[in-house]
Amino acid sequence: MAVGVLALQGDVSEHYEAVKRAVGIYKFNFETKYVKRKGDMKDVTHLIIPGGESTTISRLMIKNGLYDVIRQKAFKGELAVMGTCAGSILMAKNIVDDSHVEPLRLMDMDIRRNAFGRQRESFEADVEIEGIGKYHAVFIRAPIIEKCYGGCKALAGIDRGIVMAKQGKFIALVFHPELTEDTRIYREFLKI
Repeated sequence: MAVGVLALQGDVSEHYEAVKRAVGIYKFNFETKYVKRKGDMKDVTHLIIPGGESTTISRLMIKNGLYDVIRQKAFKGELAVMGTCAGSILMAKNIVDDSHVEPLRLMDMDIRRNAFGRQRESFEADVEIEGIGKYHAVFIRAPIIEKCYGGCKALAGIDRGIVMAKQGKFIALVFHPELTEDTRIYREFLKI
């Protein structure tokens, strides 16, 4: 089994290192690998879509043949997927404020890009995550999950909206767990 980090753009190496730390701490039997092309998905059972620029990641997924492979494996139940920040945008069924991103449509949720403004409006906050507890989260030009429906369930929120959601084998969070030393979110993802 392998945990893949989508290595097209964004916080790729930070996620890779965080996954390796979590695998070591919690004694999971996973290989960690970078995913750049559809052939890289062969042994991947868990995929992380990092933060970065959602339009760029979306276009490169399609260009590199990953878009269809990810959707097929995910809908067959062969792939758990976690999207962080820009990755959470790609997980949504509906992006309320953008038409240039082709989301994977894995989760029954509506999301808004750059909901907190520009880079200088980035912030940190403690959030209460269902099943995890208090977590210190880093928000950088973050989106916000405006609504969960169908099988999607909100796991954490702040006054502006939902910041973490789960649906089956899929997790979306609008903050950056790779920028902290706290590996509990990775632990929960790898347990799926």
